[in-house]
Amino acid sequence: MFNSLQEKLESAFKNLKGQGRITEINIASTIKEIRRALVDADVNYKIAKEFTDKVKDKALGEKVLTSISPGQLMTKIVKDELAELMGGQEAVFNAKGNPAVILIAGLQGSGKTTFSGKLANYLKGKGLSPLLVAADIYRPAAMEQLRVLGEQIGVDVHIELENKDAVAIAGNAVKEARSKNKNVVIIDTAGRLAVDEMMMTEVANVKNAVNPQEILFVVDSMTGQDAVNTAKAFNDRLDFTGVVLTKLDGDTRGGAAISIKYTVNKPIKFTSSGEKLDTLDVFYPERMAQRILGMGDITSLVEKAQAQFDEEEAKKLEAKLRKNKFDFADFKMQLEQIKKMGNMKDLLGMIPGLGSKIKDLDINDDAFKGIEAMINSMTPAERADPDLIDGNRKKRIANGSGKNIQDVNNFMKQFDQMRQMMKNMNKMGAFGKMMPGMKK
Repeated sequence: MFNSLQEKLESAFKNLKGQGRITEINIASTIKEIRRALVDADVNYKIAKEFTDKVKDKALGEKVLTSISPGQLMTKIVKDELAELMGGQEAVFNAKGNPAVILIAGLQGSGKTTFSGKLANYLKGKGLSPLLVAADIYRPAAMEQLRVLGEQIGVDVHIELENKDAVAIAGNAVKEARSKNKNVVIIDTAGRLAVDEMMMTEVANVKNAVNPQEILFVVDSMTGQDAVNTAKAFNDRLDFTGVVLTKLDGDTRGGAAISIKYTVNKPIKFTSSGEKLDTLDVFYPERMAQRILGMGDITSLVEKAQAQFDEEEAKKLEAKLRKNKFDFADFKMQLEQIKKMGNMKDLLGMIPGLGSKIKDLDINDDAFKGIEAMINSMTPAERADPDLIDGNRKKRIANGSGKNIQDVNNFMKQFDQMRQMMKNMNKMGAFGKMMPGMKK
């Protein structure tokens, strides 16, 4: 997401390279390029014009310090204004109630049902006890999908196959939640291919019946400005409390993310990418602005790592590293933790300065499978002591993993190089300094 916009903004800032200070003359072409980049990203022209006017006014009022260049100053101003345009601060999500009721709305195909499962999984991880509600009475497949999602994450799902009254289903679900001590009810409502009166009336009636703490409008971010227009129609009728942007891993220009808050004056609360049920993120405007400008998002990367962090395992690993005993079993465990953090290209894109360098790379999330297959083909003794692996053992490992001898040799060589690097770091006392910081 945002690759094209990021490139065009970087190109715009280059216009100021070599300039000693910001003036109305030398900033004119930069402002024009920024506006064009936003419009190309499917941001409404009026919003893009107002945004660049603010950037221009702010830039002309700033003094360029000798320690920074005009280009750097402009980047910071654009970042701050982008963050403000997308909401400024993290929005509060209200999951308090007896039970708290969360109503999910949106067009068909926007990802409502998948998001409902992700939200239930997210809230369960926060120590809450959610109940999913299948209130899409027109698509039995949606009910079945929600049932399967609930099964995968260990969350109960309220389904009434024969009931064709969405309002009654929602009311019954709230009663069930109270009787079973569920403290959050997530109602997945029906979607349509387009906004229509029947759909609006039904979802409005559900809202009036259950009085939800949160009404989340789910937007397919790949639909760009159309998503913003649809959001406005829903908000006029429902007065929703927040927006969810889905399919951020798709080939989207980013216009919806940038301009939806301005249009409906409602915050973006979550973003979602992919089908995996743990790919749900709280929306932080500041961090998203940094990612749009290629500045990375190291805070989110650290948080994802901490979510998979096991302190006991880390202590064991530290002890083994100190003794130069890092083995294939440890390596496999580290790979598994990295995979749980999410899409590899997205993770690398969070590293400052790396996003633009990997935009054209095809990073396959299955890249670790070959390595895992080779480790799985080893005996427990071989995993614990890599030095045991001779030529005959390599042949067996290659056959067992569907690889050839050269693949196994290359992997062993890379692993030996990594062990040697760790050994050298140990001699310098680097691990003693690193591990406390990693735990924090």
